[in-house]
Amino acid sequence: MPNTRSRRTILRTLVMASLVVLLATLAVARPWAGRDCPPTAHPEWSVARHWNEALLDAIRRALPAPTVHARNLFHASAAMWDAWAAYDPIAAGVYVTEKHTAPDVAAAREEAISYAAYGVLSRRYLDAVGGDESLSAFADLMDDLCHPIEATTDDGDSPAALGNRIAATVLAATTDDGSNEGGGYAPVGYEPLNPPLVVDGSTIEIVDPNRWQPLQIEHMISQNGIPVVNGVQEAIGPHWGHVTSFALPAGGDDGLPMDPGPPPAFGTPAYRAAAVEVIRLSSQLDPADPTRIDVSPGALGDSPLGTNDGDGHELNPVTGEPYEPMPVRRADFGRAVAEYWADGPRSETPPGHWNVIANAVGDELGNDLRVGGEGPVVDRLEWDVKTYLALNGAVHDAAIAAWGLKGHYDSIRPISMIRYLGSLGQSTDPDDPSYHPDGLPLVDGLIQIVTAETTAPGGRHVALAGHEGEIAVRSWSGTPNDPEREVGGVSWIRAVEWVPYQLPTFVTPSFPGYVSGHSTFSRAAAEVMARMTGSAYFPGGASSHLIEAGSLAFEHGPSADVELVWATYQDAADQAGHSRLWGGIHIEPDDLAGRRVGAACGIAAWARASGHFAGIAPP
Repeated sequence: MPNTRSRRTILRTLVMASLVVLLATLAVARPWAGRDCPPTAHPEWSVARHWNEALLDAIRRALPAPTVHARNLFHASAAMWDAWAAYDPIAAGVYVTEKHTAPDVAAAREEAISYAAYGVLSRRYLDAVGGDESLSAFADLMDDLCHPIEATTDDGDSPAALGNRIAATVLAATTDDGSNEGGGYAPVGYEPLNPPLVVDGSTIEIVDPNRWQPLQIEHMISQNGIPVVNGVQEAIGPHWGHVTSFALPAGGDDGLPMDPGPPPAFGTPAYRAAAVEVIRLSSQLDPADPTRIDVSPGALGDSPLGTNDGDGHELNPVTGEPYEPMPVRRADFGRAVAEYWADGPRSETPPGHWNVIANAVGDELGNDLRVGGEGPVVDRLEWDVKTYLALNGAVHDAAIAAWGLKGHYDSIRPISMIRYLGSLGQSTDPDDPSYHPDGLPLVDGLIQIVTAETTAPGGRHVALAGHEGEIAVRSWSGTPNDPEREVGGVSWIRAVEWVPYQLPTFVTPSFPGYVSGHSTFSRAAAEVMARMTGSAYFPGGASSHLIEAGSLAFEHGPSADVELVWATYQDAADQAGHSRLWGGIHIEPDDLAGRRVGAACGIAAWARASGHFAGIAPP
């Protein structure tokens, strides 16, 4: 029999052996191999995903400036990529191209990525709305990962020093990139030509009906519920075409990295037709309208670039089966689409929305992560840093291209376009006193002249009595007093009082229309996601989002659940762009041109990112 000392030795040996086995098992089971301090929340996420999610939360707190957030998403992504690439013998960094070795590469990467991301984000959101909360969240994440924020040195080869050095390099390289960061991103050399439009009024003064008009909103609500009494919009980012891009050519003196040509001009049939299309869609938002449409991928989608000519997909390529029909009320679908893709205040804005989509796609793919859809399986950290570099390089460039066009063409929004054309009169009947060659065309059941007959008791324009001779449009009537229980509905209203399907505290984004940022961001992101995954289709051949009955914010609805389903990334992007017509934010030329510009941005960004993956750093 062993003595007491021998029994203790055996027991100690067994305990140590068990502990070694346990630690080895935990190291394999978690994506934090070699780290003694996994995050307490979502330990299944990579460190890059943690920082991406922290950034998305900061965007939701800040003012909804998609240009600024796209820039921050890209610069944070590039910083994380450079930290990852520093420990890879092939990959080429974007701003920092150093190469390092470490006994535990996974732990070194996690640490370097954290310091790089923290350094960039803590500076960028220092003065933002909600900045105190965001900076606190960044510091909490560093603490959760056991990285002291007091370790600020950028001297030496430690992972922390490397991360700090990357952050400092990114910030220094982008300070004078044309964004006017030092001036709070304020417009450079821009003044709106048209005086403000008082949204609650019925008069409109336009100097040039081709140009953007700021809105004066009686109760404008900024991010985090901050009221701006009688606020007048200030243009966001009209100088953005001069910002240094990831993969686009320089914008030149005009700030136009690419130019699809101008929007339709006032006085042309195309200009009037664009206004009529927005009015028509607004008229289809009537919850009382029983019209039903099939919104399945078998009926919607697969449109050639820059068109709405698609008639859906014949089969799900993964299952080999047809997509099931999904009949819903047209008004429910239009309202659900408009609100889901709105991405206004308190959202992660369109570029952030596509990060949410990308993260969900990575989750859906699980352990089958192959860059480009082929080759070896990569771990989630490699997948994430490569996805974020390409995706956010694309949306950053989409902001530059789209806002370059916005700044150059300075084009009008539908609320000003429709009200102004309606104020002129109608352009159909030269013999009527309300005729004006540039007014709204008359359309039966949609755009009509108010007459004594139509305002008589029982007439369709009875609510417009006293406005005979004016132009009436059948459109959404505006947000009701109790949107949780009531609907504004669709009715005949004066054209000079037309409003988009939006909250009365927001109405229309604070920048010119052409081209649509939603369309440009979304198509750029879709091109990257299709290339990153190696398939135009979402995993499983479809992705979806459920809009529950009664969950809308602008008015009560939808009347039943509406499931938004997309077969391909392109289909989702096209719906995002077209949603802005349902919402009365854009005209069709804004959307379709934005899709073409976005596609070019996404393709160029993927090509550049792929070069960095392969170790080719452009000069």
